[in-house]
Amino acid sequence: MADPPANPTLVAVSRGERIESFHRGAAAVVGVDGALVAGWGDIERPVFIRSTAKPLQALALLESGAADAQGVSAAELAIACGSHGGAPAHVACVGDWLGRLGLGAGALVCGPHPPIDVAAARALIRAGRPETRLHNNCSGKHAGFLTVARHLNLPLAGYGDADHPLQELVRRTVGEMSDCEIGPRMIATDGCGVPVFALPVRALARAYARLAQPDGLAPDRAGALRRIAAAMSAHPVMVAGHGRFDTEIIAASAGAIIVKAGAEGVYAAAIPRLGLGVVLKIDDGAKRAAEAAMAALLLAFARPGDTVRQRLASFRDQPLFNTAHARVGAVRPYAEWPGG
Repeated sequence: MADPPANPTLVAVSRGERIESFHRGAAAVVGVDGALVAGWGDIERPVFIRSTAKPLQALALLESGAADAQGVSAAELAIACGSHGGAPAHVACVGDWLGRLGLGAGALVCGPHPPIDVAAARALIRAGRPETRLHNNCSGKHAGFLTVARHLNLPLAGYGDADHPLQELVRRTVGEMSDCEIGPRMIATDGCGVPVFALPVRALARAYARLAQPDGLAPDRAGALRRIAAAMSAHPVMVAGHGRFDTEIIAASAGAIIVKAGAEGVYAAAIPRLGLGVVLKIDDGAKRAAEAAMAALLLAFARPGDTVRQRLASFRDQPLFNTAHARVGAVRPYAEWPGG
């Protein structure tokens, strides 16, 4: 096993007047020309990019012609790029999409889990109904994979295997977007059962900068990236869900910031107006720290307007409450880091 990186502290957790916990990590801001605008920590160390890969994985859906051939809507494209909450609208969207393919939830490789959306999870419990694979936050991505496989006459069985032609196509595409050759040692299995890639933080930021401003790419790819950004901007609730960081910031900014969360403390954002990609990885995988750090980065580099600034500030400075709902501390960027 490799030694852990000696990354700087990005986020601190205070209780009363004292800091109780620290979260270390790495972050990079990269321009569309590949130039590093700002960086902290070991931004060349590969990290698993988890669900931040989804907008890049969705390129296969558009570039193959599958989306147009199967009538994939903008909302469906957004949910393919998202990690949805399993709310009724999410489940219906993916279920209807699979139905047009003549498939059901059983065709999905991803297993069931309780909805991330608390209200949806409670509703299932009250109704005595089990969660299904449609409730999996990755089911939209998997519907996209099945759509591509069907369109290209590839086997549907095993579509999530690393050696399946579909996943080889996806791997090449992500590698092209990030200027990385993704070898066997950079591939593992994600929580939803398909390959997940390890990329340097800086390389993923380059890919998101291209999502932000794809004009310099081949016309087909540039057009596909614009459609992905437009779909996520038009349907932010399909990217995550009400109250969640991704949805709230995309909606508040009207698509001026495209942000995507990943598990284990990975976050990525594209800033179209400025042609910037912003990526961070929290070493211990803490979601609370990743949100605070990404909010700080976007406040520092996205030049948000007042409304977006206020929404970002609410994620940058997160209060801690005790069981009586009295405020006892906070999660916020470390004082020596932008936004601290």
